[in-house]
Amino acid sequence: MFPNPSSLGCPPFPPKQQRSSFFDKVPPNMLPTLVSQQHLIETQFNFQNAVAVLSGNLASTRDVTLQPVAYVSGSPVHVSDAPISFRGRKRLSEQSVPYNVKRHRLHSHNSETAVVNQAVLLPEERRYSFPGSVQSPLFRAHHVPDLTGCVPLVRYTLFPEPTETTLPVAKDKLSQQVLEFFQACQQQTCDLHKKEICRTQLQREIQRLFPNSRLFLVGSSLNGFGTRSSDGDLCLMVKEEPVNQKTEARNILSLVQKLFSTNLSTFIERPQLIRAKVPIVRFRDKVSCVEFDLNVNSVVGIRNTFLLRTYAYMEDRVRPLVLVIKKWASFHDINDASRGTLSSYSLVLMVLHYLQTLPEPVLPSLQKNYPESFDPTMQLHHIHEAPRAIPPFPSKNGSSLGELLIGFFKYYATEFDWSNQMISVREAKAILRPDDSEWRNRFICIEEPFDRTNTARAVHEKQKFDLIRGQFLKSWHLLQNKKDLNCILPLRAATLNR
Repeated sequence: MFPNPSSLGCPPFPPKQQRSSFFDKVPPNMLPTLVSQQHLIETQFNFQNAVAVLSGNLASTRDVTLQPVAYVSGSPVHVSDAPISFRGRKRLSEQSVPYNVKRHRLHSHNSETAVVNQAVLLPEERRYSFPGSVQSPLFRAHHVPDLTGCVPLVRYTLFPEPTETTLPVAKDKLSQQVLEFFQACQQQTCDLHKKEICRTQLQREIQRLFPNSRLFLVGSSLNGFGTRSSDGDLCLMVKEEPVNQKTEARNILSLVQKLFSTNLSTFIERPQLIRAKVPIVRFRDKVSCVEFDLNVNSVVGIRNTFLLRTYAYMEDRVRPLVLVIKKWASFHDINDASRGTLSSYSLVLMVLHYLQTLPEPVLPSLQKNYPESFDPTMQLHHIHEAPRAIPPFPSKNGSSLGELLIGFFKYYATEFDWSNQMISVREAKAILRPDDSEWRNRFICIEEPFDRTNTARAVHEKQKFDLIRGQFLKSWHLLQNKKDLNCILPLRAATLNR
């Protein structure tokens, strides 16, 4: 998306004597990544400098300069010229790809579960969106035990070793359909590469405005539940302390939007500031053809990315089931929080909750069983390490993927008490709603595992709630009678829109 010169790996920070104390204690050879609390000190922003840069008045600032950006034909990203169509905010990606092209062996370098392959060769001093990828003497010497948990490491290496992940054996037609659909639609390594390259270069440019900031890839791109058409979620960390989302975050995002609209307009398309409870800048990268949502200091998004990633890989039936449910909801137009229905995050939590509440649970409560690994006060640079020690869950539940899928629809169609109960993955059970404004008079209540807010607050109209509940009931009846995934999710059409 952006140039790839030999100086790409050089941190674009001002000289040491001009910096704040943010990196004063960081060794010069440490790769940019999630930094510890002792390194992360409140950033002092000079908004006059930022505005001066965006307005072209560079004479008023010495520390911040912007270089012209030009795309180099030698970029390692290979992007299809196929036309991209849009429906609302949901992007329909790579529609011209044949149905069976993306089938890969489970231990292949090209599957998302493998360590990212060597297709993208970056300079030696590379940038990363997550801490598990750091390969430096500092991190090798500092508390990196040899752990053998169920969660694959998130890292980029030039010569990776294959990571093999298992999938359940399908013994019936419906389970086989779920499994094949998952293999065709799951996010591939090339998809992750596109997002990571965009993140790397955007961080480089944003740091010219906010030198101490870091940009992180979060959400479905890293939590194990991504699809080929998943958007990219980015979190811009400007300081460790919370940011006022109504004022400070909006001011920062306004400057980022102006940067995208002016200096980066050749590569960034339609940057839009959306003033939600957590404001975001939504934009499209013209080169990777990926749509992104960028927020400021939403730390909970980093925490829940690794919580969900642990759930995704601790039981081999979880990822196929979640992906099918997400695609089902999208097909029936109930998977868009901006339109008053369920977000993908809420859908994932609903699936996890269901799997936790079965007579023989498929999943435990990670926050109950491993509280030290998912402490909401844990410093950011430790978040990726904790899941590595967690072993696979020895579930005694022998249900097939097809049986679990039917049970999921039945649970929310006939068993869950929408009026009085709240979904809690943290507690691994349905609990009574608290009597306060966050939960009172809400149609759907789903607890965010860390900050304990309602992730389904967007469903505020009875008409939309009735639509959601009606789809659960209808899909349960159809699937129970026909045992064919096509009756609730036309597979060929859904695969083209993966």
